Amino acid sequence: MPPNTESRKRAMSLLAQAEEATLAALWGRWPAKPAFDWLRRPEFGLVMTRGRMGGTGVAFNLGEITVTRCALRLADGTVGLAYVQGRSARKAEIAALADALGQDPHQRERVEQTILAPLAAKMAADRDVAAAETAATRVDFYTMVRGEDV
Repeated sequence: MPPNTESRKRAMSLLAQAEEATLAALWGRWPAKPAFDWLRRPEFGLVMTRGRMGGTGVAFNLGEITVTRCALRLADGTVGLAYVQGRSARKAEIAALADALGQDPHQRERVEQTILAPLAAKMAADRDVAAAETAATRVDFYTMVRGEDV
């Protein structure tokens, strides 16, 4: 049974947001690297990003970002895709391999445990550290009431 759309979207999002060094380290633990053929070798390009004022306003073009994309096919015919921010052919390759392996019912659990769960945990820990650093700089303002203003 193939993975459902939501779980694949989650996996591709984690792979795309991962730091290259972290992803490469996790991939280094993969026991047997699969053979594959390129359908589309890693290539760099630009994507227009959109923004909204306040998150709810009218959409506008914010600017372009560099992305790397690729597509590959494993020996069993499974196709893996990747789009990652920046210019990293290696990160895109690893992400596409993880995507392809995650579609294999025999490999899906291993991909989750070896790559996706550790990525999600590291990202959550990084968010917690950033939130704590931000909270440490918070300033609480208050107004003192003068006697004649009461």
